[in-house]
Amino acid sequence: MLYILVCRRSALPCSGWENFRPRQGYKNPLQDSELEVISTMERIVDLVGVQMDFGASKRGVSMGPAAIRYAGLSEGLEHMGFQVENLGDIVPLLKGDTKPTLRNYEQVVDVNRRLYHTVYQSLEHGHFPVVLGGDHSIAAGSISAVSKFYGSIGIIWVDAHGDWNNEASSQTGNMHGMPFSAVCGYGPDCMVDFGQGPVYVDVAHCVQIGGRDIDTQERIRMKEAGVTIFPIDMIDELGMAEVMRRAMAVAGEGTRGIHLSFDVDAITPEAAPGTGTVVHSGLTTREAFLAVETIARSQKLLSMDMVEVNPILDERNKTGILASELVQSALGKVVF
Repeated sequence: MLYILVCRRSALPCSGWENFRPRQGYKNPLQDSELEVISTMERIVDLVGVQMDFGASKRGVSMGPAAIRYAGLSEGLEHMGFQVENLGDIVPLLKGDTKPTLRNYEQVVDVNRRLYHTVYQSLEHGHFPVVLGGDHSIAAGSISAVSKFYGSIGIIWVDAHGDWNNEASSQTGNMHGMPFSAVCGYGPDCMVDFGQGPVYVDVAHCVQIGGRDIDTQERIRMKEAGVTIFPIDMIDELGMAEVMRRAMAVAGEGTRGIHLSFDVDAITPEAAPGTGTVVHSGLTTREAFLAVETIARSQKLLSMDMVEVNPILDERNKTGILASELVQSALGKVVF
């Protein structure tokens, strides 16, 4: 039996893990009220791959789920004590309707609809869904399910880009640049409304971290909507520890918990070359790990996406391995 000892920073229980307790007969030798012992053997993680690259302009990111799995994600989570359920991959339609302002929208909407139902069912079973992309358009489906299930959530969006465009503001029509706005009610409704009655995420609990390539109109829309933004220069100034302290307050306080949507292009390309929209001077590897480790310690994480790993552009699966390790750290893997 493997147990993780987690220092509690709040009297509030973790919304995502209320039912996970040590097996009968386990006794905490420390008898410390500030420590909660969580039995990792009783936690179930659902891995959902999405072979999606129709939301982006470059092909290849559809192979991202395989690259992350090949890097040992399931084995790593099982070593941590999780039970891992591999739900396979969602595969998009080969052809579909498109238009200049919403490229390949039929494939994007169809995939998000199917992902919505998969993630919602995972949550109904009391499991923890980890979604592996695929381009970032898939976050519209995953977050829509989490928001519908819990009612009030926060979002931490780690990305070099804002992903806050809509049909009018997008310069390309690529829908991987629209999901963040869509889940908050500021983007294309077709990405999030599948007949279920979408529950939009309150922008007051939404945080963007690592932005350094945000379109002009997109920047204006984000400021007007009230998204909390920690661009790369602010991370330089404040340090990632302080940025995450503030981000957790915005996304975590007054919500049921947090959805983490992590785009590997947030990381500097020297460390994460395998992605389609490379932007120089990004997060260091340690800043990325500090971000997810902070979220893990909060015990507020409800679900997560790891997206935009493109094996065609990678170097010996360097980015796939990094993505796998970041997921494990977000779920509690520690260095000591």
